[in-house]
Amino acid sequence: MVSYAARLDKFISQELSYKKRQVQLLLARGLVILDDVVCFDGEQVIGQFSKIEVEGKLLRHHEPIYVMLYKPAGIVSATVDDQHTTAVELLPPKYHHLHIAGRLDLHSTGLLLLSNDGQWSREITQPQTKLAKYYTVNVTHPITQDQVDGFNEGIYFAFENLTTLPAQLHVLSQTTAQVILKEGRYHQIKRMFGHFSNPVLDIHRTQVGHIKLPIDFVPGDYKVVSDPMHF
Repeated sequence: MVSYAARLDKFISQELSYKKRQVQLLLARGLVILDDVVCFDGEQVIGQFSKIEVEGKLLRHHEPIYVMLYKPAGIVSATVDDQHTTAVELLPPKYHHLHIAGRLDLHSTGLLLLSNDGQWSREITQPQTKLAKYYTVNVTHPITQDQVDGFNEGIYFAFENLTTLPAQLHVLSQTTAQVILKEGRYHQIKRMFGHFSNPVLDIHRTQVGHIKLPIDFVPGDYKVVSDPMHF
Protein backbone atom coordinates (compact mmCIF):
# COMPACT_ATOMS: atom_id res chain seq x y z
CA MET A 1 0.00 0.00 0.00
CA VAL A 2 0.97 3.61 -0.54
CA SER A 3 1.51 5.31 2.81
CA TYR A 4 2.75 8.78 2.04
CA ALA A 5 2.43 11.33 -0.79
CA ALA A 6 1.25 9.83 -4.07
CA ARG A 7 -1.07 10.64 -6.95
CA LEU A 8 -4.69 9.74 -6.30
CA ASP A 9 -5.19 7.87 -9.59
CA LYS A 10 -2.09 5.77 -9.09
CA PHE A 11 -3.15 4.93 -5.56
CA ILE A 12 -6.59 3.76 -6.71
CA SER A 13 -5.08 1.76 -9.57
CA GLN A 14 -2.70 0.02 -7.19
CA GLU A 15 -5.27 -0.65 -4.47
CA LEU A 16 -8.00 -2.00 -6.77
CA SER A 17 -5.82 -3.43 -9.55
CA TYR A 18 -7.67 -1.19 -12.01
CA LYS A 19 -6.29 -0.01 -15.32
CA LYS A 20 -5.72 3.68 -15.93
CA ARG A 21 -8.85 3.99 -18.10
CA GLN A 22 -11.03 2.42 -15.41
CA VAL A 23 -9.78 4.90 -12.84
CA GLN A 24 -10.38 7.81 -15.21
CA LEU A 25 -14.01 6.71 -15.66
CA LEU A 26 -14.54 6.48 -11.90
CA LEU A 27 -13.20 10.00 -11.48
CA ALA A 28 -15.31 11.37 -14.36
CA ARG A 29 -18.48 9.82 -12.90
CA GLY A 30 -17.86 11.43 -9.50
CA LEU A 31 -17.37 8.11 -7.77
CA VAL A 32 -14.14 9.08 -6.02
CA ILE A 33 -14.38 10.92 -2.69
CA LEU A 34 -11.25 12.50 -1.25
CA ASP A 35 -11.50 13.79 2.31
CA ASP A 36 -15.32 13.82 2.05
CA VAL A 37 -15.34 15.86 -1.19
CA VAL A 38 -15.98 14.51 -4.71
CA CYS A 39 -12.70 14.57 -6.63
CA PHE A 40 -12.41 14.58 -10.42
CA ASP A 41 -8.64 15.19 -10.58
CA GLY A 42 -6.61 12.00 -10.61
CA GLU A 43 -3.38 13.97 -10.36
CA GLN A 44 -4.39 15.24 -6.93
CA VAL A 45 -1.63 14.42 -4.44
CA ILE A 46 -2.77 12.48 -1.39
CA GLY A 47 -1.04 12.32 1.96
CA GLN A 48 -0.56 9.76 4.67
CA PHE A 49 -3.87 10.61 6.34
CA SER A 50 -6.05 11.29 3.29
CA LYS A 51 -9.50 9.67 3.45
CA ILE A 52 -10.30 7.93 0.15
CA GLU A 53 -13.60 6.37 -0.94
CA VAL A 54 -14.30 4.76 -4.31
CA GLU A 55 -17.79 3.65 -5.37
CA GLY A 56 -18.95 3.94 -1.79
CA LYS A 57 -16.13 1.77 -0.47
CA LEU A 58 -13.64 3.19 2.02
CA LEU A 59 -10.16 2.40 0.72
CA ARG A 60 -8.13 4.15 3.38
CA HIS A 61 -8.64 6.34 6.41
CA HIS A 62 -5.64 6.46 8.72
CA GLU A 63 -5.99 8.72 11.73
CA PRO A 64 -2.90 10.52 13.06
CA ILE A 65 -1.93 9.42 16.56
CA TYR A 66 0.35 11.26 18.96
CA VAL A 67 1.43 9.85 22.31
CA MET A 68 3.33 11.34 25.21
CA LEU A 69 4.91 8.79 27.51
CA TYR A 70 6.72 9.19 30.82
CA LYS A 71 9.69 6.93 30.12
CA PRO A 72 11.10 5.23 33.21
CA ALA A 73 14.79 4.52 33.66
CA GLY A 74 15.95 1.23 32.15
CA ILE A 75 13.48 1.38 29.26
CA VAL A 76 15.03 1.57 25.81
CA SER A 77 13.77 4.15 23.30
CA ALA A 78 13.12 1.63 20.55
CA THR A 79 10.33 -0.46 19.05
CA VAL A 80 12.27 -3.75 19.24
CA ASP A 81 15.11 -4.80 21.53
CA ASP A 82 16.43 -8.22 22.56
CA GLN A 83 17.77 -7.16 25.95
CA HIS A 84 15.52 -4.48 27.39
CA THR A 85 11.87 -3.58 27.64
CA THR A 86 11.03 -1.07 24.91
CA ALA A 87 9.02 2.12 25.20
CA VAL A 88 6.26 0.81 22.94
CA GLU A 89 5.83 -2.24 25.20
CA LEU A 90 4.59 0.14 27.90
CA LEU A 91 1.64 1.02 25.65
CA PRO A 92 -1.40 -1.11 24.69
CA PRO A 93 -0.79 -3.39 21.67
CA LYS A 94 -2.86 -1.17 19.35
CA TYR A 95 -0.11 1.45 19.62
CA HIS A 96 2.83 -0.87 19.01
CA HIS A 97 3.09 0.26 15.37
CA LEU A 98 4.07 3.79 16.41
CA HIS A 99 7.60 5.12 16.00
CA ILE A 100 9.59 7.26 18.43
CA ALA A 101 10.20 10.96 17.75
CA GLY A 102 13.34 11.91 19.64
CA ARG A 103 14.94 9.25 21.79
CA LEU A 104 16.16 9.24 25.37
CA ASP A 105 19.13 7.29 26.69
CA LEU A 106 18.46 3.99 28.46
CA HIS A 107 18.84 5.46 31.94
CA SER A 108 17.30 8.87 31.19
CA THR A 109 13.69 9.51 32.17
CA GLY A 110 10.84 11.78 31.21
CA LEU A 111 8.95 12.92 28.15
CA LEU A 112 9.06 10.60 25.16
CA LEU A 113 6.94 11.24 22.05
CA LEU A 114 5.59 8.57 19.71
CA SER A 115 3.47 8.86 16.57
CA ASN A 116 2.49 7.40 13.22
CA ASP A 117 2.96 10.81 11.59
CA GLY A 118 6.34 10.77 9.88
CA GLN A 119 6.31 14.42 8.86
CA TRP A 120 5.57 15.59 12.38
CA SER A 121 8.30 13.36 13.79
CA ARG A 122 10.84 14.81 11.38
CA GLU A 123 9.88 18.32 12.44
CA ILE A 124 10.38 17.30 16.06
CA THR A 125 13.79 15.73 15.52
CA GLN A 126 15.51 17.53 12.63
CA PRO A 127 18.32 19.85 13.80
CA GLN A 128 17.17 22.53 11.34
CA THR A 129 13.95 22.94 13.33
CA LYS A 130 15.90 24.03 16.42
CA LEU A 131 13.03 22.97 18.65
CA ALA A 132 13.76 23.64 22.33
CA LYS A 133 14.02 20.58 24.56
CA TYR A 134 14.10 20.97 28.35
CA TYR A 135 15.94 18.70 30.79
CA THR A 136 16.53 18.60 34.52
CA VAL A 137 20.07 17.33 35.10
CA ASN A 138 21.87 16.26 38.29
CA VAL A 139 25.66 16.26 38.21
CA THR A 140 28.44 15.17 40.56
CA HIS A 141 30.22 18.46 41.29
CA PRO A 142 28.96 22.02 41.83
CA ILE A 143 28.04 23.83 38.62
CA THR A 144 30.31 26.81 37.93
CA GLN A 145 29.94 29.99 35.93
CA ASP A 146 32.49 28.59 33.48
CA GLN A 147 30.09 25.75 32.75
CA VAL A 148 27.16 28.15 32.28
CA ASP A 149 29.25 30.25 29.89
CA GLY A 150 30.56 27.19 28.06
CA PHE A 151 27.07 25.87 27.39
CA ASN A 152 25.99 29.30 26.15
CA GLU A 153 28.95 29.59 23.77
CA GLY A 154 28.78 26.01 22.47
CA ILE A 155 31.26 23.22 23.14
CA TYR A 156 33.58 21.66 20.58
CA PHE A 157 33.17 17.92 20.01
CA ALA A 158 36.39 16.65 18.48
CA PHE A 159 34.95 13.32 17.30
CA GLU A 160 32.42 15.04 15.03
CA ASN A 161 34.67 18.09 14.47
CA LEU A 162 31.85 20.48 15.33
CA THR A 163 30.76 22.95 17.97
CA THR A 164 27.35 22.50 19.57
CA LEU A 165 24.70 25.15 19.22
CA PRO A 166 24.44 27.52 22.19
CA ALA A 167 22.54 25.87 25.04
CA GLN A 168 21.02 27.39 28.15
CA LEU A 169 22.17 26.16 31.54
CA HIS A 170 20.05 27.46 34.43
CA VAL A 171 21.43 26.56 37.85
CA LEU A 172 18.71 25.27 40.21
CA SER A 173 21.00 24.16 43.03
CA GLN A 174 24.71 23.48 43.46
CA THR A 175 24.50 20.26 41.47
CA THR A 176 21.17 20.55 39.64
CA ALA A 177 20.38 22.52 36.51
CA GLN A 178 17.82 22.97 33.79
CA VAL A 179 19.40 22.46 30.38
CA ILE A 180 17.67 23.73 27.23
CA LEU A 181 18.98 22.28 23.96
CA LYS A 182 17.99 23.05 20.38
CA GLU A 183 19.68 19.97 18.94
CA GLY A 184 20.02 16.36 20.04
CA ARG A 185 23.48 14.97 19.45
CA TYR A 186 24.67 11.62 20.79
CA HIS A 187 24.87 11.79 24.62
CA GLN A 188 25.09 15.55 24.21
CA ILE A 189 24.38 16.63 27.77
CA LYS A 190 26.75 14.07 29.26
CA ARG A 191 29.48 15.09 26.85
CA MET A 192 28.98 18.80 27.45
CA PHE A 193 29.32 18.37 31.21
CA GLY A 194 32.12 15.90 30.55
CA HIS A 195 34.04 18.73 28.91
CA PHE A 196 34.22 20.22 32.43
CA SER A 197 34.95 16.86 34.13
CA ASN A 198 31.57 16.95 35.83
CA PRO A 199 29.91 13.52 35.50
CA VAL A 200 26.14 13.45 35.01
CA LEU A 201 24.15 11.41 37.52
CA ASP A 202 20.73 11.52 35.84
CA ILE A 203 18.79 13.29 33.08
CA HIS A 204 15.04 13.93 33.06
CA ARG A 205 13.30 15.49 30.04
CA THR A 206 10.38 17.71 30.98
CA GLN A 207 9.37 19.43 27.74
CA VAL A 208 9.71 19.32 23.94
CA GLY A 209 8.58 22.49 22.19
CA HIS A 210 5.18 23.36 23.66
CA ILE A 211 4.58 19.79 24.92
CA LYS A 212 5.12 19.49 28.67
CA LEU A 213 5.21 16.33 30.74
CA PRO A 214 2.29 16.70 33.21
CA ILE A 215 3.47 17.18 36.78
CA ASP A 216 1.06 14.50 38.01
CA PHE A 217 2.45 11.83 35.65
CA VAL A 218 4.41 8.94 37.13
CA PRO A 219 6.80 6.67 35.20
CA GLY A 220 4.86 4.60 32.67
CA ASP A 221 1.93 7.02 32.36
CA TYR A 222 0.91 8.05 28.84
CA LYS A 223 -1.59 10.23 26.98
CA VAL A 224 -2.95 9.82 23.44
CA VAL A 225 -4.30 12.65 21.26
CA SER A 226 -5.22 13.06 17.59
CA ASP A 227 -3.75 16.57 17.40
CA PRO A 228 -0.36 17.37 18.97
CA MET A 229 -1.54 20.92 19.74
CA HIS A 230 -3.98 19.37 22.23
CA PHE A 231 -1.36 17.96 24.55
